[in-house]
Amino acid sequence: MSLRVTLVTAARSSSLLAERFDDDRPLDEAGWYEVQQAAPALIPLGAAELRYCSPTPRSRATGTALGYAPLVQPALRDCDMGRWRGLTLAEVAALEPAAVDAWLTDARTAPHGGEPLLAFITRIGNWLDTRPAEDGAIVAVAEPSVVRAALVYALKAPPATYWNVDVRPLSTVTLTGRPGLWHLQLDAALR
Repeated sequence: MSLRVTLVTAARSSSLLAERFDDDRPLDEAGWYEVQQAAPALIPLGAAELRYCSPTPRSRATGTALGYAPLVQPALRDCDMGRWRGLTLAEVAALEPAAVDAWLTDARTAPHGGEPLLAFITRIGNWLDTRPAEDGAIVAVAEPSVVRAALVYALKAPPATYWNVDVRPLSTVTLTGRPGLWHLQLDAALR
């Protein structure tokens, strides 16, 4: 049995420098435009038997705009950033530089009082591993952090690898396999 899980990164809700931890803002004008531009390549993914999204407004809006009618999955929520929620990395680094350093270097710590990186990666991995085991296709629209965590988990990479994965808005990645044995599949460019 082999399952195919395609993760679609949600369109953006702000510029990269304005991104905030646990950002619940809806799609901005540029995000809506990007969805319209990417739609011809991404709409066919909606033929998957199961269609999901993370609970953020931009993930839900992206999935809906692509016609997926996705089911919200609470397990696909972003990492809980505790008291850093709503702040940018620059703001937190200015307020708590030692805490930021600890968070970036030790995946088991959560100086913000939220969820440690390792727990976040494990949660996303558990979601992957509990998908229906039958052959089939799944599409899930999620935040970049969720896609990064899924890749780290699927590849059984060290947690620090998370910081080296760049995930752009509306990019896709496909994982094939079954619980506990995932493979990264790189597809030819969509036309």
